[in-house]
Amino acid sequence: MKYIIVLGDGMADEPIAELENKTPLEYANTPTMDHLAKKSEIGLVQTIPEGMKPGSDTANLSVLGYYPKEYYTGRSPLEALSIGVDMKESDVALRCNLVTLSDDEKPYHDKTIIDHSSSEISTDDAKVLIGALQEVLECEEFKYYVGTSYRHLTIWDKGQVIDLAQPHDILGRKIKDYLPKEAKIREMMEKSYEILNNHPLNIERAKKGLNKANSAWFWGAGTRPNLDSFEEKNRKKGAMISAVDLLKGIAVGANMKVIEVPGADGTLHTNYEGKAKAAVKVLLDDDYDFVYVHVEAPDEMGHQGSVSNKVKSIEYLDSRVIKVIKEELDQNGIDYRMLVLPDHPTPICVRTHTSDPVPYMLYDSTNLLNNEWNYDELHAKKSNNYIADGYRIINKLFQAENE
Repeated sequence: MKYIIVLGDGMADEPIAELENKTPLEYANTPTMDHLAKKSEIGLVQTIPEGMKPGSDTANLSVLGYYPKEYYTGRSPLEALSIGVDMKESDVALRCNLVTLSDDEKPYHDKTIIDHSSSEISTDDAKVLIGALQEVLECEEFKYYVGTSYRHLTIWDKGQVIDLAQPHDILGRKIKDYLPKEAKIREMMEKSYEILNNHPLNIERAKKGLNKANSAWFWGAGTRPNLDSFEEKNRKKGAMISAVDLLKGIAVGANMKVIEVPGADGTLHTNYEGKAKAAVKVLLDDDYDFVYVHVEAPDEMGHQGSVSNKVKSIEYLDSRVIKVIKEELDQNGIDYRMLVLPDHPTPICVRTHTSDPVPYMLYDSTNLLNNEWNYDELHAKKSNNYIADGYRIINKLFQAENE
């Protein structure tokens, strides 16, 4: 038996008027998921523990079976693992987003945050801008590291775990009420705007109609993580497929294999088929029992507030990932159990994460059920299946072998 999790980041949502009062998951044309749902268990799962912020960090730890209240030490330290930064016990990691602030004559604190991803800046462009920050801002206390797209890393030697606003939570707002209280961090953000706003690369980006990546924004502070081995916890050898440093970092911390897929970039136009084929390839390897396929696009479209593109990202997940995995495993005569779910909702109406339970679908190729469900939030709720502790859902995935 082989095991797969396909995770559509931020895929869950709320009914939207322009989608006939349906959610994007209800409205999207998803024949593969709906076909599987009629032969699967579906329900709701609470991935975010009470009292914790609804982030992809806590939620994906839950889905992988790590109770966040026990294992979570911050988001950025997990990303540091992916980038290959060996943190000291005294280090604090900070996520360093390249964001778009309003390009006006107002003082820094009176500017408005326009875009948390700077038009989904390419990693190549980001390397140039992070390099410019390194030249001016880097010192013994603060080191900068290039990540992926807009997501980068700063290590603060002998730093503090301080409360910092998530940029995707405050889109369209003036930043003065959300700036760090720690003077050193705030000063670096202000200087970053001076360095980046009129950087030649940003001038060229603006001419192309792209948002300038004109400020660093720090958040997600945390200390060195300590995850148990996934294989030792679950007696399954696993692999991770994701374009996102956070997920790759969790995998590194859990001693899972990280599979890099060319063209996988965390955007709407990521290499969906490449991810699906890489998942099948690793499952056909006798050494591996489990693969986790993470697709970032629905979350990004939710943050951007793009209804049509969120629908499109879900349709791509259905036709270019789940369908490919199912058909290739069926053709190879492989018995498998596949769990499909989001990590958290990213509703279009708020353009950020919420803590509501998310719909899951568990398909077993050796035990086909017979019901009338589609895979969406409405039918998941009607099923009356509910998992209160999200970190236990992986036990349900592995249940057939554990019974």
